[in-house]
Amino acid sequence: MIKKMNETQLQQSINQTWDDQIIPSLIEYIKIPNKSPSFEPDWQNLGHMDRVLDIAADWSKTHLPENAQIHVKRSEGRTPLLLVDIPGKKHGNVLMYGHLDKQPEMEGWSEGMGPWKPVIKDEKLYGRGGADDGYALFASLTAVNVLLDQELPLPRILILIEFSEESGSPDLPHYMDSCQEIIGSPDLVICLDSGAGDFKRLWTTTSLRGLIGGTLRVDVLKEGVHSGSSSGYVPSSFRIARQLISRLEDEVTGEVLLNELKITIPDYRVQETEKMISILGKGVVEEFPWKDDMQPSTNDLLEGVLRRTWKPALSIVGAEGLPQASNAGNVLRPFTSLKFSMRIPPKIDPINAQKAIKRFLTEDRPYGAKVTVDFEEGAAGWNAPKTGTWLSEAMNKASETFFNHPASSIGEGGTIPFMAMLGKQFPEAQFMITGVLGPGSNAHGPNEFLHIPYGKKLTACVASVMNDFPE
Repeated sequence: MIKKMNETQLQQSINQTWDDQIIPSLIEYIKIPNKSPSFEPDWQNLGHMDRVLDIAADWSKTHLPENAQIHVKRSEGRTPLLLVDIPGKKHGNVLMYGHLDKQPEMEGWSEGMGPWKPVIKDEKLYGRGGADDGYALFASLTAVNVLLDQELPLPRILILIEFSEESGSPDLPHYMDSCQEIIGSPDLVICLDSGAGDFKRLWTTTSLRGLIGGTLRVDVLKEGVHSGSSSGYVPSSFRIARQLISRLEDEVTGEVLLNELKITIPDYRVQETEKMISILGKGVVEEFPWKDDMQPSTNDLLEGVLRRTWKPALSIVGAEGLPQASNAGNVLRPFTSLKFSMRIPPKIDPINAQKAIKRFLTEDRPYGAKVTVDFEEGAAGWNAPKTGTWLSEAMNKASETFFNHPASSIGEGGTIPFMAMLGKQFPEAQFMITGVLGPGSNAHGPNEFLHIPYGKKLTACVASVMNDFPE
């Protein structure tokens, strides 16, 4: 006789674990400025990553299921990898994924809050990295343990936690190769690093954009000179940089101009987006903290969502060579350096995208200016394979059980490099990509928060899906 999961008991146990153990651990985690290597080159000497790894490993040891093993992998010059290997009684392999590195501080936090200052307010835990996605390890182990507490049979489960995701996961391919025997061949991948359209149901992510990060630098002089004697004759480095950026992007519409970065969006993804809009309505616009009378780039909701999920988009995210306005003299500066973030559609090869961007920026240099383009590790986007019947039914049942609403799916504009790696390496695998980043959560920005009630219910949904893994 097949034992039935006690849903009420499961949710109660999860709630208790979150209150007593997960939230206190997340509070300690948020306090640590464990910035990803791209944002903290001296990460090895600072020791923040080791402190976070210790928290994660100690928590895992405390909550380790019977016969399970913990593996901490280290390689010279690389961020670590944490693996929790839990043997199963069902045939099959489930891979659960999260990361413990963080984005930098960002300005604009509300009074009394900060990136490394955990604050609980209105059932939300504020601070950098709690939702993106420090909770993943704790929630994953909790989902497993509450099922084992009910003596329910599970497949083999491997929890993989990396420490370089926010840098494009440059260290992950190395570990995927060196840990191939441990990782095996997953039948189901559960990733807790994504978002939700609202906090009323289980949301799964079906597509992700890729990312090309880089720096454009324009040099015109060996040193700064008096703007009165030089401007008009010496071309401004900022003006040249602006010209070059206009080769990539229409400055009026925001449309990316490079054909190499565009694709035809599949009809079924357009239909999926229409369904999402039918649920969320204007919520797809109102989730952003607009300033005063600021309007989005389009009033067409469908077009707006597709622009941030399936179309390329350019953002200038940093600059050098520009002094603070309060300290800026009348000097024509020698150089301007702009850090850019180019989101690319799923299915676009990041290497080819880099080549196209570099060619457009460096050919036919205005006035013969010195133009350099340096790229960070590129990350491919991802388009989910067709969801199997059992998984679709399991996710919908879980959402109905714990949220009283059917599950829904959504395309995301962000990037999770691991998904593209896995999709390429294991084309037969099924994917459940989900997460707690809902409206206003503001991952990477100020006032990032984790919605605690949603995190509890999401953990229950994950457990329910694993329980429904087919024999």
